[in-house]
Amino acid sequence: MSENERSTNEKLVHAYNTMMERVKQAIEEAEKDTLPAVSKLVAKAQKKAVELEELSGEEAIKIGDYLKRDLDAAADYLASEETDELIAWLKFDIELIEERMLEAFLSVADQTKVELLALEERAAHADEYHTGEITGPGTLVCTACDEHIHFHQTGHIPPCPKCHATVYKRSQSE
Repeated sequence: MSENERSTNEKLVHAYNTMMERVKQAIEEAEKDTLPAVSKLVAKAQKKAVELEELSGEEAIKIGDYLKRDLDAAADYLASEETDELIAWLKFDIELIEERMLEAFLSVADQTKVELLALEERAAHADEYHTGEITGPGTLVCTACDEHIHFHQTGHIPPCPKCHATVYKRSQSE
């Protein structure tokens, strides 16, 4: 990987975390009046990133889509009958997660849960994760060989180290 690619990757990972923080702050502010849709808050965070010239419009859309996907997955799991704990969804020791990242996921995921309960079934491939995309903490499972990839922090999704496939699903259980 070239220095330019590494710099771009670091920029996008930082942008993901920054957008998550902005969505969390917006939800905290909005709770005083109403519970607005999370997608509108993500759009606001995207617009802010472009206005501040942190990202191009295309990059902001891409990072916003990744963020919505991860928030939807977290809220979907919280809404399931299996468990009410985001910690089980994340699949690794809570000590490995920075406290503020966990708080951001819990805060935003709880609001997203309310929104998700009102929506119909998602498109067939909406829960897929692909090589090159960015994801937050958690475990992804290769759809080709069931290899588990653990993310302890926000990062780029690599090809499967076992079979080199490029499509994953979020792990729901070990």
